[in-house]
Amino acid sequence: MKLFYREYGNGPPLIILHGLYGSSDNWITIAKNLAEMYTVYLPDQRNHGNSFHDNIHDYESMRADLFELAAELNLKKFFLAGHSMGGKIAISFALKWPEMIEGLLIADISPFVNETYGITFYNEHYSILKAILSIDLSLISSRREAESVLLEKIPSEKVRGFVLKNLHRISGNNFAWKINAGALLNNLEKIMAGIDRPTDADEQISGFPVIFLKGEDSDHLPSGDFSDIQRVFPSAEFINVQGAGHWIHSDRPDEVIKNLKRLSPDN
Repeated sequence: MKLFYREYGNGPPLIILHGLYGSSDNWITIAKNLAEMYTVYLPDQRNHGNSFHDNIHDYESMRADLFELAAELNLKKFFLAGHSMGGKIAISFALKWPEMIEGLLIADISPFVNETYGITFYNEHYSILKAILSIDLSLISSRREAESVLLEKIPSEKVRGFVLKNLHRISGNNFAWKINAGALLNNLEKIMAGIDRPTDADEQISGFPVIFLKGEDSDHLPSGDFSDIQRVFPSAEFINVQGAGHWIHSDRPDEVIKNLKRLSPDN
């Protein structure tokens, strides 16, 4: 099944993958700022945005979705970026098809399971998805009413805002979720999974620039993982983005734009 996507600009192709609860909408402003340098493609992942819903939600399937999109667009090589879950998809794709990658940018996510905060992250997402599923949309007549229900269950205003972007009106002035919260909840362990830490026998991936952006106020990309990441991607560069939490593209879009421009050696 095909992913919905948006397209902006002219130039070498760049695909940007959003994270959990996100959609292509979240990256439109950044894409427009890159339109003179790249042809930017913003897909909605399965179970998100305007793309299809499916019971399967794992990184093998999502990288296959990306491969199908690249084939549809006739892209033999392209720049690839991803945030959070989208970053893990991008890493999985680069490990499977490194010959297709011109440059890789990963925003605030480690490819490995976070031993220190992993359970906390899982519980946070479990609570968010249960909160979404707890709302009886047949009783909701406005977005404000939905937010009031989520207020007690999702204390972070920023997280509530991202979640509520997935709520939209349908026929009969009713509301529906674009996000498939049930499938995401059922696959949460797979979403939180990571790749195995490298051994001396593992092949290194090289031949293109690799940038990892770490939100200064985020724990999703621990500095302790940097050395293992460089055992996978020897050319990986790590940039600490000041004044940014996990949603770097929202907190510091200027830094994301600047580093996406740096991916291309011709610019």
